[in-house]
Order: sequence, then C-alpha cells, then structure tokens
Amino acid sequence: MKKSLNGLPVFMLLLAIALPACQGENDAKNQQNNKKNATQVIEGYIVRPSLLEQSITVSGTIKSFEETVLMTDISGRVVMLNLPEGKFVKKGTVLVKLFDADLQASLRKLQTQLEIARQTKKRQAELLAVSGISELEYDQTTLQVNSFSDDIEVLKAQISKTEVTAPYDGVIGLRNISLGAQVTPGTPLTTIRETNQLKLDFSVPEKYSSEISEGKTVRFMVQGTDTSFPARIIAAEGGVEATTRNLRVRAIVDSHDPGLRPGTYASVDVPLTVNPKALMIPTQSVIPQERNKKVIVARNGKAAFVTIETGTRRLKDVEVVSGLNPGDTVVTTGVLFIRPDAALKFSKIH
Repeated sequence: MKKSLNGLPVFMLLLAIALPACQGENDAKNQQNNKKNATQVIEGYIVRPSLLEQSITVSGTIKSFEETVLMTDISGRVVMLNLPEGKFVKKGTVLVKLFDADLQASLRKLQTQLEIARQTKKRQAELLAVSGISELEYDQTTLQVNSFSDDIEVLKAQISKTEVTAPYDGVIGLRNISLGAQVTPGTPLTTIRETNQLKLDFSVPEKYSSEISEGKTVRFMVQGTDTSFPARIIAAEGGVEATTRNLRVRAIVDSHDPGLRPGTYASVDVPLTVNPKALMIPTQSVIPQERNKKVIVARNGKAAFVTIETGTRRLKDVEVVSGLNPGDTVVTTGVLFIRPDAALKFSKIH
C-alpha cells in the first residue's frame, strides 16, 4: 500500500483536491443557468394606430411681392431727387429728374412751328375753296402739320425718359446717388419694394414634386421668433432644376407681421401625406442590424425578436410599415441585454 506524506494514502489526497474543484464548477453552471432563466424587468410600449402627418422641412426666403431696382433710360445729370429712404410712395410719383432744358427748348420750338403750320393750313383751306391755290400746295402744308405733331410726340417721349417714377405703391430703399450725379442706364438709383404683401420662395426635392399643388398651405418660421406663419402655394416651376434636382415653389404669405422682412431666411414645413392609422413606436426600441431592423416583442411572457420595416422617422418615434400588429407590446428599455426566449416582466407599460 502506497503512502503519502504524513502517512495518508495518495488517493485520499487527490480526492481532497478534486472535490472543491467540482463544487466550484457546479456553482458556476448553476449561476449561469439562473442568469439565463432570470426574469428581465423592463418597460414596454403597446403598439396603437395613431395619426401621422408626414412633412419635410426645407429652407426658404421671404421676398417682396414686387421688388424693382430703379434705373434711368438715358444718361444725364440729376437735377431733382425725391427718394425718401424707408418711406412709402404712391404709384406715379416722380422720384428722380434728369436735366432736360435742351429738350424743353426743342419742344417749344416745335410747338411754335406747328402753330405756324396750322395757321398756314387754315388760310390755304380758304384759298382752296375759291380755287386760289392748288390742292398740291394744301396737301404739302397738311403733311407739314402732321410732321411737326409727330416730332413733338417723339420729343415728349424723350423728355419722359428724364423722369423716373414709382412703378407701383411701395417703400423706397436706400438711395445710391446724390443730387448732381451723372448717371447712365446701368446706374442703380435705389430699390422700391411692395411690402403690402410678401411671398415665400423655397425648393423641394424632386421626389416630393407630386405633393406640390396650387392652393396648398405650408407653414414657416423665421429666426428670432417661435411663431409659425402660414403661406399658400400659388405656383411652381414647370420643371426640376437639373443641377440641384429640386423643384422651385412660390407661396403667398398670409400674414402682415412686422417681423417678416424681405430677404429673411425661413424654415419651411411642407406637409405631405396623412396616415390616420400609422403604427408608431419609440425609437429606442429599434435594434439596428446589418441588413435589417428588429424589435423585441412580448409573446407569452417571453422575448421574441421580430424583424420590422420602418418608414417615417420623427424626433422620438418611428413608423413601422411591416412586422408589427396593433396591440403588440414592444420592449423599450434594456433591449441590448435581453436574449431570445428570456422571461419578461414589465415594470411600466406605456
């Protein structure tokens, strides 16, 4: 019989070493099984049909309904300025006058010549009645009267070009010239804007072009205010821009708020389709996969991983197009730690 140290048999020594090791292994297995079968305490959300109004947010610009850069038709020296900056003027108001003394003198000369020709024509008409002159002489005088009249009309048209008038009721911008300045047809004098009504220009991606229709209402916001303003679509471009693949749209602003100024940036909310029975779930309940998306659904008290297809995403929730049914309860917390077929216990269900 073999002996060990202190006279103990060898097999007794080996048994003493193996028993604690086996016990530790069994404890680890039991711990793992208990962890696997442990009930997960989480929160859930019951899927219910709800109203989903789909929309997109795009950039826009507020513009005057009419805006014109005023210029002269001819070159000349400014002899009169009536450009009240930031003030309202009526249509037809003379804003700028150029030097026209030479044209006025030519006009008076032509008017005198016309008066002489008319008197001559009157006397010749009396002579023609008694055969005192020939019809040829009378016709030549008549043509001269008509020629003077036409020359006067041409000169009046030239004189009218020395005046710049307001094309419509509007507000004058900052003037760019001073009295006595020499201007040409390319010199911008000032800008006039019709501010009684504003328009809103924006662009939408081509895939949403079918959603744009005349009369449709959009809403927009400007910086510095939390107020949302309405605008009504009046027109869209006939085609999509080739460079941006966007469709340009124009709307009329139905508000006269003093905070709305031409040139202001606007964030435009364009409504698209309306789905009264959309299935919306919290975004944190979605588990992104390499090729699809999954959610954890409670089935008979256990976790079931279901593949879903999502649609419109909002700030806190997302639309489920397929994979879920009304009444399903999805897990919203601890989704990364739950395993398939794990027992579920909900502490709160929304």
